[in-house]
Amino acid sequence: MGLPQVNIVFKTLGATAIQRGERGIVALLLKDTAALGAHVLTNITDIPIGLSEANKKQIELAFIGGERTPNRVVVYVYDPNTTVTNGTPLDVALNYLETVKFDYFVFPEIEEADKTKITTWIGLQRANGKMVKAVLPHHAADKEYIINFTTENIVVGDTTYTAAQYCSRIAGLIAGTPLTISTTFQPLPEVDSVQTYTKDQLNQAIDNGEFVIYHDGEKVKVGRGVTSLVTTTQDKGDDFKKIKIVDILDLMYMDIRKTIEDRYIGKYANSYDNKVLLIQAINAYYEQLEIDGLLDVGKNRAEIDLEQQRVYLRSVGVDVDAMKEQEIKEANTRDKVFILSRIRPLDAIEDIDMKVLI
Repeated sequence: MGLPQVNIVFKTLGATAIQRGERGIVALLLKDTAALGAHVLTNITDIPIGLSEANKKQIELAFIGGERTPNRVVVYVYDPNTTVTNGTPLDVALNYLETVKFDYFVFPEIEEADKTKITTWIGLQRANGKMVKAVLPHHAADKEYIINFTTENIVVGDTTYTAAQYCSRIAGLIAGTPLTISTTFQPLPEVDSVQTYTKDQLNQAIDNGEFVIYHDGEKVKVGRGVTSLVTTTQDKGDDFKKIKIVDILDLMYMDIRKTIEDRYIGKYANSYDNKVLLIQAINAYYEQLEIDGLLDVGKNRAEIDLEQQRVYLRSVGVDVDAMKEQEIKEANTRDKVFILSRIRPLDAIEDIDMKVLI
């Protein structure tokens, strides 16, 4: 009977992608001796009683958001001096966060020695299909899933924050930025001043994969919405330097993976017709993302991966040299499905060259 449920789910996910991408979730790790454990907050009125004033402020900073406020802030409070049975108190906190949904991780009091640990942990989550990212201070991880925030001397009223102390604000800003726009030039109206940059220093910082905020003479705003990735490869080009693009790709990955796992794997015969129906459902999802302005129109397509299918058939003893292309597509691949997908996410307008002729 084909794959009607899969098709409906993909269409629904495509239709709600904009709504789901408007407000992300921040995971905030705090050190304290009170209000220990996990707290899921939907606004600042939910802040746990007993937290230090500094930690309350971190939650408030996360909730400021960007165009929107974050959907929620998942707070985990731990005492670093507590004795635990296995690992460290930080390990216990990270083990909990593995079990909950979030988009951006932030740890205001992170030690220098733990930055690499967190980067590795975030990478492991992504390898396991949980497409999370982290905002870390002064950590040139060279990864698309780490935001390297480096601006110091952030003055808000009578308080001056370090980069580490303002990472919560940046995580909330990114989580509250819809997928249709970028954080580039997003204002931080509460900030009075920050460290000074020359234009060359700003450009160099951004080229180095640093997320910076600066005063443009009127207000403090984001320089450019970049990840810490600076070293590109054939698999990860310049697109992966942009937070907006990575967020779109992560949403698509999770939508497609979850739908296939929940609605397809083990539930249908691996016939050619069912493969085609699955691919059609994925393409319908792409079309909806095109309508919503997340993908470039007409440049997104899933299809049977003919080359991989040919390699597989040859590995199981099938003589593919004498087969026509359509025969290879329709061949029995046992429990394997090979899909090739080409996509073109849309970035935001950021660089404008204008020639004026008089």
